[in-house]
Amino acid sequence: MKIGITGATGQLGRIVVEKLKEKVPAGNIVALVRNPQKAEELSVETRAFDYSKPEGLAESLKGVDSLLLISGNEIGQRASQHANVITAAKQAGVKWIIYTSLLYADKSTLSLAGEHLTTENTLKQSGIPYTILRNGWYTENYTGSAKGAVAAGAFIGSAGAGKISSAARADFAEAAVVVLTSNGHVGKVYELAGDEDYTLTDLAAEISRQTGKNIPYNNLPEAEYAKILTSFGLPEGIALAIAGWDVAASKNDLFNNSRQLSALIGRTTTPLATVVKAALAE
Repeated sequence: MKIGITGATGQLGRIVVEKLKEKVPAGNIVALVRNPQKAEELSVETRAFDYSKPEGLAESLKGVDSLLLISGNEIGQRASQHANVITAAKQAGVKWIIYTSLLYADKSTLSLAGEHLTTENTLKQSGIPYTILRNGWYTENYTGSAKGAVAAGAFIGSAGAGKISSAARADFAEAAVVVLTSNGHVGKVYELAGDEDYTLTDLAAEISRQTGKNIPYNNLPEAEYAKILTSFGLPEGIALAIAGWDVAASKNDLFNNSRQLSALIGRTTTPLATVVKAALAE
């Protein structure tokens, strides 16, 4: 049985492939990537696969039984790109699609939610058996700023006192592998989030604890935060999006205490302190 992984050279995809190789023979895994040369180190079969080029997708999916559709990274293009993949999967006879969506995709105020929900509906209407993994925030989305916060003397954002139930990227990758290699998941929609919740004030306190420096959290108005991000060199559209995601976090859109993620992977999710430590050591 062949398992296809889209976006296999991405940050999540790479971890999925490595963890999947621990469960199934490498010969059963197909890495579906935009640039096959970048996937050589994965040591599995690779096939060219570009979400935005529908003409070659069905051919690349031939012989694939189960497909992990990792959501694309081109915000604004994803609904149509994912639809291309789902259409091609149907043409190629793919028997099951697992899709990485967004926590509370049907009610979240995050700007990302709309494209994910559209994809979920496209998938449900395709007639292909499906499983939807509504991934919460990756802890690395925030801890990636830890070193910069230490250098600047403060952690900044617009999330207020919103509770964030994030988990390490590896936790979500492991959940995808569990679903791909076990039974009973068809038709399920999983809301996946970390066991531990924290505010950005808590995160700043953890960074302070680990560095021995006083790194406070400064909560900023959305527009001011976006302006500062732009001054760091981020494109204005990305800066506005990130600030908007923080505002959604302030409304607890990134909070979930159902513990479906730890139930799937059979262990507690990676603690915030562990991810902070790794980020500071990079």
